[in-house]
Amino acid sequence: MKQGKLWEKIKAYGLSIRLPLAAIVIVLGVVPLFIQGKVMLGSFQQAQLDARSIEIQNQCVILSNKMTRLGYMAAEGKDNGQIETQMQAIADIFNGRVVLVNRNFRVVKDTFNLAGGKFYISEEVIKCFKGENSSHYNKQMGYFAQTIPVYDPQSDKNIDGVIVVTASTENISTLTDLMEGKINFFLMFAMVILVVLGLTLVYMVFGPFRQLQKAFDRVAQGDLESDITVDTYRETSLLSQAVKKSLTKLKAVDQSRQEFVSNVSHELKTPITSIRVLADSLMGMEEVPVELYREFMADISDEIDRENQIIEDLLTLVKMDKSAESQMNIAQVNINRQLEMILKRLRPIAKRGNVELILESMREVTADVDEVKISLAITNLVENAIKYNVDSGWVRVTLDADHKYFYIKVADSGIGIPEDALDHIFDRFFRVDKARSREVGGTGLGLAITKNVVQMHRGVIDVESVPGEGTTFAMRIPLTYIVRQETRP
Repeated sequence: MKQGKLWEKIKAYGLSIRLPLAAIVIVLGVVPLFIQGKVMLGSFQQAQLDARSIEIQNQCVILSNKMTRLGYMAAEGKDNGQIETQMQAIADIFNGRVVLVNRNFRVVKDTFNLAGGKFYISEEVIKCFKGENSSHYNKQMGYFAQTIPVYDPQSDKNIDGVIVVTASTENISTLTDLMEGKINFFLMFAMVILVVLGLTLVYMVFGPFRQLQKAFDRVAQGDLESDITVDTYRETSLLSQAVKKSLTKLKAVDQSRQEFVSNVSHELKTPITSIRVLADSLMGMEEVPVELYREFMADISDEIDRENQIIEDLLTLVKMDKSAESQMNIAQVNINRQLEMILKRLRPIAKRGNVELILESMREVTADVDEVKISLAITNLVENAIKYNVDSGWVRVTLDADHKYFYIKVADSGIGIPEDALDHIFDRFFRVDKARSREVGGTGLGLAITKNVVQMHRGVIDVESVPGEGTTFAMRIPLTYIVRQETRP
């Protein structure tokens, strides 16, 4: 239960990457050392055993040669005491036992004096009489067993006896245990060093990230001007740059919001101020003529219409800002027919301004669009082209398409847009010529609405203009509307 609660607390707080990273560093350092220690210990033990085996074999060969030369097995030797002394010395040196067996498998000599005259029959002895020397290590019992033949002094092909030497490996085990203790101590010391180094490394690696986190905390507390640059690593530098870009956009959005609120207040206040001035003027006059009264009331009516138009455009813009992808009424729409209907509605306005409307359709186009919204966007462009045109001017609407997009161009022969204003014409409430905008009834929101509609359809809109020659707006919108992945149900 306690472990479960502890894990829940860790999950609630969040598992730091520093913990698994430190563990990985420590494991990657300790495991190779541990394996190397085991390999070194095994190599040391095997080297000791090989050295002991060779030493026993050399001593037995010397003893066998001496017995063969003196004819010890045939009882012809006269220096039996020397041989027996050497056998005992070998047994003492190796803390073991030396047994001499004749060809009848009887024990001739036993340094333990336990098996003299008894039969000694074993697989190793039998093989040795056949000329096969053997060396065997019994790990469980902790001893070596070595067999060496004793040849007939008259013929080196005849074997008169076999020397069987058993040697204890207790001292090797003691040395191995001592070496294992030293290796374990070294491993423990190395582990402590690795833990310290691992924690230090993790602290150093994540130091810049902690600085970045503190900078982000300052930003989260509202200090948008805080310096969050951390160039220690490439990753922290990229993170800093990404957050800086986000902050720049946030500042721009915040500034745009403030400007929008200020502009809305100004735009809504201006008609009200005009109405107030007109009303006060009327109230301040005595015996107002009917003609003047009607003129003032007409002006008041115009200001009310202007106020109403601003409010309607604002509501349209707000509704689009809040529209989700699911609120798009996408349907298959014949764009050619849609353009014809728009131009038909706008021809009376164009006729009053003596402006010619021209529609050029390169091909029949059907696309997935929101009919109401796309109609509003195109209407805004064509209506602006009519309003800001010259006498006897023209407005040409061109439709074309390829396998992926359809293209609409609205070109006019109007007054054009100054170059320094092109980057701002899609901003809310931006108007190139405020006096003329008020004259023709513009609110400064039409192009903002148009751009919003185009972007909602995953399209783009561009503008080119030459002052005094005309302006061309170009829209590119996909034929097939694709819902964004994150908005799909």
